[in-house]
Amino acid sequence: MSFQVLGLNPKILQAVTEAGYTEPTPIQSATIPPIIAGHDLIGIAQTGTGKTAAFTLPMLTKLAAAQAAAGPNRRTRVLILAPTRELVVQIEENIRAYAKHLPLTIATVFGGVGEQPQIRALRSNTDIVVACPGRLLDLLGRRNGDFSGLEFLVLDEADRMLDMGFLPSIRQIVRQLPKQRQTLMFSATLSKEIEALTHEFQRTPKIVQIGRRSNPAETVTQLVYEVPKHLKTALLVHLMKEPAMDMVLVFSRMKHAADRLARQLEQAGIRTATLHSNRSQNQRLRALQDFKAGTVRVLVATDIAARGIDVDGISHVVNYDFPMHVEDYIHRIGRTGRANQIGDAISFVTNEDHGELRALERFIGRGLVRKKAEGFNYTSAAPPYNPAEEERRQPRHQQQRGQRPPRNDQREPRGPQNYSRPSAGPRPPQSGRPQFGSRPQGGRPQSSGAPRPPQREVNGNREGGNERHFPSTAPRPGGFRRRFGLR
Repeated sequence: MSFQVLGLNPKILQAVTEAGYTEPTPIQSATIPPIIAGHDLIGIAQTGTGKTAAFTLPMLTKLAAAQAAAGPNRRTRVLILAPTRELVVQIEENIRAYAKHLPLTIATVFGGVGEQPQIRALRSNTDIVVACPGRLLDLLGRRNGDFSGLEFLVLDEADRMLDMGFLPSIRQIVRQLPKQRQTLMFSATLSKEIEALTHEFQRTPKIVQIGRRSNPAETVTQLVYEVPKHLKTALLVHLMKEPAMDMVLVFSRMKHAADRLARQLEQAGIRTATLHSNRSQNQRLRALQDFKAGTVRVLVATDIAARGIDVDGISHVVNYDFPMHVEDYIHRIGRTGRANQIGDAISFVTNEDHGELRALERFIGRGLVRKKAEGFNYTSAAPPYNPAEEERRQPRHQQQRGQRPPRNDQREPRGPQNYSRPSAGPRPPQSGRPQFGSRPQGGRPQSSGAPRPPQREVNGNREGGNERHFPSTAPRPGGFRRRFGLR
């Protein structure tokens, strides 16, 4: 089957041909006709099978057909929601490639960058908006954007978008959209519970499922290396000696662990970049660009990169930390072996990970091949403890500061006894300072040797108490003299 028989616009067919596509993938062949026909749809397919083009091409075809009827009073017609900033940028790049022969405007909305260009794009009623829910909801709350003419709502990576963390934001956004619209949802995994929840946003949707639900791509070779926890980094450095591992995506569970692993790989002479949510948007984009360009050989990332990031030529995916959920495993290894290419997925499994490994094997219906690295010593001792490394991995506010030198004097312990009124009798001399608390009766204050006049009760407290209990608040002699006109 070719793209010509799917009913796409000729200008879109020209862009598809220029992009190097010759025939549609199964998910594209199954979803493009019903989307053009106007049906709501749920698309489930393996990672790397072209789901972005599956919803982009038919939408652009319908937009091109109605472009002349839109007139000068154009409004935003397509809203695409994605869970991560990297996926938003990737979708926007694909849309620009497919729509380069069409007079359509495209904008992205996500956090981590300045909001003024995004506000201008929303107020100018851009045709297609690709956004993350958080920033979009913030801008909509300030009355930026007009979605009254919206025709398409797309939820990419729908299982994560409808997860408990995103569901409230999605609901608030959907309330501001017209009910007469076409809603599309695409993902590699979609549980039965979340599938039932999608009917809240769709009207009698068609379900298109290609292959087994949550099945990894068949072109990916999956291997398991059982290794002690303290030797995982050493094993990764040993495996990186293979020339075939020229473009490696490594997944770590924690952000600080990803930074530590990247430093260790750099010390071993392996060019490495990191990608996680603690990095700024510019740092994340630079890491992806360097990885795509081959400037760095390894990209260490958390699961933020497992959702929809399409980087051509990834030879190996390494689960440095075994994923806790089987869906995350599917998305991780789907970064390689895309578009029928061959790739390898390597998982490091410690004694603590055997339960998750067995659950994964039951989920995919087959066991994974165990393998041992040749020439690697699995009985090595743990590396020596490095206090500097441990302090660097701690948050800055928890890192130890320099110790204060010990005090030479012994101070009295604090307690109520320090604040009790002294016994009756004259107070000790105060180096000639005037008595604070008693208003002078003309002339200069009394000498330091004279007894202090009785103090007046004020609301249960005694005037002059500030000097005794809080010495830092006692006025300076010069200020006292100026206040009472004493010379």
